[in-house]
Amino acid sequence: MSEAAGLHLVLGGAVKINGKQTYRLEDLLVERAVGEILRAVRGAAGNDDIPVDRLRAGEVSTNELAELLSPSLFADERVVILEDADEAGKDAAALIASAAADLPPGTVLVVVHSGGGRAKALAGQLKQLHAQTHPAAKITQAAERTAFVRAEFRALRIKVDDETVTALLEAVGSDIRELAAACSQLVADTGGQVNVAAVRRYHSGKADVTGFEIADKAVAGDIAGSTEALRWAMSRGVAHVLLADALAEAVHAIARIGPLSGGPNQLAGELGMPPWRVQKAQKQARRWTRDKVATAIRLVATLNADVKGAAVDPDYVLEDTVRKVAQLVAGH
Repeated sequence: MSEAAGLHLVLGGAVKINGKQTYRLEDLLVERAVGEILRAVRGAAGNDDIPVDRLRAGEVSTNELAELLSPSLFADERVVILEDADEAGKDAAALIASAAADLPPGTVLVVVHSGGGRAKALAGQLKQLHAQTHPAAKITQAAERTAFVRAEFRALRIKVDDETVTALLEAVGSDIRELAAACSQLVADTGGQVNVAAVRRYHSGKADVTGFEIADKAVAGDIAGSTEALRWAMSRGVAHVLLADALAEAVHAIARIGPLSGGPNQLAGELGMPPWRVQKAQKQARRWTRDKVATAIRLVATLNADVKGAAVDPDYVLEDTVRKVAQLVAGH
């Protein structure tokens, strides 16, 4: 079925937020799906001036809906986009389903539906009518974000390795729109030569990223790597407090997550942390004993006071603490 075909369903899906199941859409994916449909319709018609009516199904009256979806005397081509269809009332939902079953010639109906809501059944009815479905569920899991980043680079015809994808996720975070922008920007700025070094080079302006890189090396027992990265960060003028906070965050994450059992997605809701961060801490915690964690917590607590004024030489105490934390895991 072509993008220009009459009936389209932009569909969200079930996600768990704070342990409760709900249905959500990813705004960026909705925008892309609708944009692709509009481009296809205009391309097939050879006309960029096709009328587009965009309205919220939960707010429009059944009379307005009936008028929009009824046959036109002139059989003009048009696109009707119904957003928030999951919130449509009983009568409106019935009217949408009825109109979708027999769309007038030239009318393209795009229904944006979360997959749940009071009009949950409508999504199933539209599928039965062979609506072309465009998946647009909210991206909440680490694996989904990884897949999204890979797909972005693939669409840009760029091959990236696992380490590069991980570095970008850690540098940019979980916002899908920001991740998409970062992918295209990296490709444009590097001429397609996207690797870990490029990610760090273009995102090193974020002090927290630099701090977390150092902390990751320290809690992994990489003494040389963590101290070298620390010196580089301090030479670039990264604030001591930010570096100390990143190390403390890494140690406390291991302390919180290490004793717990369960998958990243399950624990993420309970702890209020992103699933990718939980998964990362779980891997890091495998090398830590309870006694070593307790020692590391004392070290970062002392460091926190030192960098906020107690130390005469914050450069020294930072490097000393990073080294001691790394040595705990390295067994020195």
